[in-house]
Amino acid sequence: MIFLCYPKCTTCQKARKWLDANGIAYEERHIAEQNPSAAELRTWHERSGLPLRRFFNTSGMLYRSMALKDKLPGMSEEEQLALLATDGMLVKRPMLISDRFVLIGFKESDWAAALGK
Repeated sequence: MIFLCYPKCTTCQKARKWLDANGIAYEERHIAEQNPSAAELRTWHERSGLPLRRFFNTSGMLYRSMALKDKLPGMSEEEQLALLATDGMLVKRPMLISDRFVLIGFKESDWAAALGK
């Protein structure tokens, strides 16, 4: 599994502690240093079954400064994926990716259910 996070994010820190406390193995990936590619994001989006807008970090400064709330509805899915791939700070975190699921944001009950904990 890939644990996509931003180390300074308190929600990411909480998720990491939960993974460690539950003995779950993962490969940690710093979202700003190793930004997901458009191809990765496309695959994860399809696997997640979630709307693509859920992949955006809507509370982030970059999202707000780019006025994406107003721009996203007029963009195609491919344009949105390309935009997400330009900067890891646009991507919602933490994210836990496996062959079976993609979890976005940390909600302990959802993570526990997906991981059988």
